Amino acid sequence: MLEIRNIVKQYADHRALDDVSLYVPEGKIFGLLGPNGAGKTSLIRIINQITAPDSGEILFNNQPLSSQHISAIGYLPEERGLYKKMKVGEQMVYLAQLKGLSRQDANKRLNYWFEKLEIGSWWNKRIEDLSKGMQQKVQFVATVLHEPQLIILDEPFSGFDPVNAQVIQDEILELNEKGATIIYSTHRMETVEELCDNIALINKSKKVLDGSVKEIKKQYNSQTYLIDYQGPLLSDDLLNNASLFNIIAHTSHQDETQLKIKLTEAVTLNQAIHHLLDKIQITQIKEIIPSIHDIFIEKVSQSSVTHA
Repeated sequence: MLEIRNIVKQYADHRALDDVSLYVPEGKIFGLLGPNGAGKTSLIRIINQITAPDSGEILFNNQPLSSQHISAIGYLPEERGLYKKMKVGEQMVYLAQLKGLSRQDANKRLNYWFEKLEIGSWWNKRIEDLSKGMQQKVQFVATVLHEPQLIILDEPFSGFDPVNAQVIQDEILELNEKGATIIYSTHRMETVEELCDNIALINKSKKVLDGSVKEIKKQYNSQTYLIDYQGPLLSDDLLNNASLFNIIAHTSHQDETQLKIKLTEAVTLNQAIHHLLDKIQITQIKEIIPSIHDIFIEKVSQSSVTHA
């Protein structure tokens, strides 16, 4: 749906984006990740045509991005932007009309969403009378009301309590199931693995990682395993075989004894188990798979050292 080619954006002495290229597949949830100040919001503003790149181009459905695509995009900014003195219903109708809906269609869709999110009683309340979380729920409705093909969510869970965060997360997944492509921008990793099909990581204005979540986790697989076995703690010398694996940790607590190993290059888990079965009675084996959070920390640290 969206192809970003070699985008560069400079603000005075600060380069916000440095030759960034990304591909956002249609119908997927795409995680745009990075620490604060990495360049995520600068890229989002360019996609929304709030600002223009200094060089590079963006294609939307294989066409150069232009003003005709604005109505096909829904944008929830990190800095929420509702008019404090306006009533909720009045403001929602106004924002819907800016996206091309008639008043009649706007009211019909608003009735659906207000009933779905159980916020019908807010219609005649002023925005300033709502809590931060309530305001965010209203702005989420404004973002998706015109049924955009592409939905861009910049830190959508900021300020939500756990219950309402789950409500919005469920709505995001449902919108995606109905065909919407979603860009989810965040520096918080808690929900990335639950939501995202693909991710890209930006740090210090450069893309440092992108791909499917599944393939990235496979790429960073460390071949590390936890092995539980029955009986007392045995010596490392008895269990170790440096040609097969290295023992990283070896602990015993009450009736549980656990061995943490890292396989050496080109060794299979079966080979390591075959060696260990002669010495211990294995009860459980668990692969330690790096989380997106772990990968995020590693890549940000590496790229920060590179740019230092």
